[in-house]
Amino acid sequence: MSLYGIMRTGVSGMSAQSNKLSTVSDNIANVNTTGYKRASTEFSSLILKSGSGNYDSGAVETTVRYAISDAGHTQFTTSTTDLAVQGNGFFVVSDANNTQQYLTRAGSFVPDSQGNLVNAAGFYLLGKQGLVTNFSQNNLTGLQIVNISQVSQVPVASTLATVTGNLDPSAAIVPPAALPPSPTSYSSKSSIVAYDNIGNAKKLDVYMAKTGSVAGTDTWQIQVYDSAAGTPLAGGLGTFTFDTTAAGKGALAAASPTSLTVTVPGGSLFTINMSAVTQVASSFDFKATVNGSVPSAIEKVDVNSQGVLTAILKNGQQTPLYTIMLADVPSPDKLTPEAGNVYSISMDSGNAQVGNAAAGGRGTVQSGALEDSNVDLANELTAMIEAQRGFTANSKSFQTGADLLDVVVNLKR
Repeated sequence: MSLYGIMRTGVSGMSAQSNKLSTVSDNIANVNTTGYKRASTEFSSLILKSGSGNYDSGAVETTVRYAISDAGHTQFTTSTTDLAVQGNGFFVVSDANNTQQYLTRAGSFVPDSQGNLVNAAGFYLLGKQGLVTNFSQNNLTGLQIVNISQVSQVPVASTLATVTGNLDPSAAIVPPAALPPSPTSYSSKSSIVAYDNIGNAKKLDVYMAKTGSVAGTDTWQIQVYDSAAGTPLAGGLGTFTFDTTAAGKGALAAASPTSLTVTVPGGSLFTINMSAVTQVASSFDFKATVNGSVPSAIEKVDVNSQGVLTAILKNGQQTPLYTIMLADVPSPDKLTPEAGNVYSISMDSGNAQVGNAAAGGRGTVQSGALEDSNVDLANELTAMIEAQRGFTANSKSFQTGADLLDVVVNLKR
């Protein structure tokens, strides 16, 4: 073994320990970085072939490994767009133009000025628009940037009212000359609010008149009016028969119609379902549940465990906007780390499999949560001391070789 070999080995050892200190420093610096995966330096010996009786000094090689598959602790937050993956898989993100896609576990997403969900490193969350099931592909392309403002605030015209309630059996019978029921001649009155094609509320008045009572049955006429115009609506007149026998219990008789169909002014055909109305010994009651809605803005968004991002409008309507897909690779620890706490596909990691959460071995999406760094600070401080001691020891080897070389140089003096 030459003196120069001793010095080269010492330099190799110091370089290796420097690499370890670099990874430890990065880990400590990112101990609070969302979704960060710790790096570690592994050593391997490099031995040169020696002849008999001689020893040729070798060196130390280092390999950096990343614990990407090691999940960090889950920290819960109050933001529904903070997302964490529970189990295997990564979020698929991209740059602002969606020209380059990456994988990440850093799910601290917030909407930008355009409503696109972007994380703290400036990468945009990707998914498939709408409610998408059974999705699967072998690459990261073809996904869209998730946007929570792309909800068409369109009205929904009313098409159905479901009425529950009771008609008073003690109501006086309205004479035939005063029929059909109208604003000036009725036994009971109520109103229904429906929505036209552009979201305007239209009030419909419902006039009810008891027209007859014979053994076992009572009959009522019901007429629907346009409240604003004060005119009856076509199709809005019907005669309903109630079975007052012990068997019938005041429900609509079998032969009686159960609904009326009118056209909402400026709107659509509108069916008023009366099948749940009764006539029992109780006071008048009339409640209508109506579909349709006015234009409404987004109040909040929600993400379920399958990654479906739903917009909840101020009128209570819920609209699935995007399905957030997860990606996984055969060897996550072989992914290539990139700036911004993201990873790109490498030959060693294998191709990405992209699909729905909770399917194909992928984990679920946890809304209102973030994945902490998987760095253990105590372990990193211990590793730092080990690397420092190792560096110092290798510097002694180098210094010893240098001192011996000085002795050789001074032999001629």
